[in-house]
Amino acid sequence: MSFYMFCREFDFATVPTHTQNILKKSVLDIVGVMAGAISSDTSQTLYRYVRKHYPTGELTSRLLFDGQRVNLLGAGWAGGFTADSLDAHEGHFTSKGHAGATVVPALLALADALHRQGKPISGQRLLSAICLGYEVSLRAGVALMGTSPTYHASGGFSAIGVVCAGAVLLNLDEQAFRHALGIAEYFSARCPMMRVVQNPTMLRDAHGSGAYVGLTALLMASEGVTGAPAETLEAPAAASYWNDLGQRWEIDVQYFKPWPVCRWAQPALTAMTQLQNAYPTISSESVETIRVETFYESMCLQGHVPTNADEAQYALAFPLAALIARGKVGPHEVTGDAIHAPDILAVSQKIKIVEAADISARFPQEILSRLVVTLNDGSVLTTPITPAKGDPDMPMTLQDIETKFDLFAQPNLGIGHSDEVKKAVLVLEQAADAIEALAPLFRAPVRIFK
Repeated sequence: MSFYMFCREFDFATVPTHTQNILKKSVLDIVGVMAGAISSDTSQTLYRYVRKHYPTGELTSRLLFDGQRVNLLGAGWAGGFTADSLDAHEGHFTSKGHAGATVVPALLALADALHRQGKPISGQRLLSAICLGYEVSLRAGVALMGTSPTYHASGGFSAIGVVCAGAVLLNLDEQAFRHALGIAEYFSARCPMMRVVQNPTMLRDAHGSGAYVGLTALLMASEGVTGAPAETLEAPAAASYWNDLGQRWEIDVQYFKPWPVCRWAQPALTAMTQLQNAYPTISSESVETIRVETFYESMCLQGHVPTNADEAQYALAFPLAALIARGKVGPHEVTGDAIHAPDILAVSQKIKIVEAADISARFPQEILSRLVVTLNDGSVLTTPITPAKGDPDMPMTLQDIETKFDLFAQPNLGIGHSDEVKKAVLVLEQAADAIEALAPLFRAPVRIFK
């Protein structure tokens, strides 16, 4: 079967149940992250930007958790940036990136635009498109890492997943489909990710770019713009990354994040959580020093004294300090006034982060950390080498994801609106009309952010 026909005939109902369940958790997770992110400076800045510069046209979409209609491409920019602005979305080891923060907002925008034109789609069809977008994006990321191993941001490959899913919704023919893939790959920004890790800004993992480029490629190819081939899919060197498509699922090895910080910081937070459970007396007052032994890339995070939300989330010391000082790390511990909170900063100064050769040798196949905590009474507590909660071998359950959803969404949406959104996502597969069912996602909360 050709790649085009695989995409055309793809049906979520035929996907293994285990993979379906991971995909459903992923959609709920990314929607919750976006709900938690709409109050962020990044999200509100991009919403202002697209209102000014992407007025409505032939294809229009509503901004999520806002309701105002803008051009489809503007909705892609805003949705991708919003999903990316709170570093809590699921990810994938071998691509060193993420799919959902591009795929979900882009396809929600496209589905809303088609609904506006009198072309509604069912919930099951939308889930099929999202699942296809995830799987193709992750495989494209693995192929990109294998053929061009510089550490690229996720926007460098996730637009390809948007094209595959969007082409099905738009009913593109094979020629236009192939050109759309080529356009998306050619224009995708292969951003130098370590620059943002070491100098955090709103640009993050380039999910806004991925959503925008994927949607742009679809519209360009529909008008006859040529762009084939997409070497990430068609070059002989990439063939091994695609030959078991539909038989093995990259979605199965996604991880989920309990906390809204860089994945590389999460093993240390997991280790501290386990240590706190074993020693409940650990507190800001009882800790004298904390030594984090980790892999080189994680050591680069540092982040003892962030100056903004981007730096706080691309940090290790600060969120670890927040966990000790406040007992949790949610959106409000890494944004707003908390960034300058004396109680967190005091603990942050007690943390030293160093590279451990034995842990670096296991990266990127494994993402691990070890803590050595010295208490004021002179006792020393050392954790084992610890993976992050949410890894495939230490998965978050659906109940865990729902609890995280509530933590993220309720402060911005309120309990009632948050519950409506959660229910809409959980029952999406049964919906005759996906956009009608997802109406709460396109409604502004009572609290308006401008």
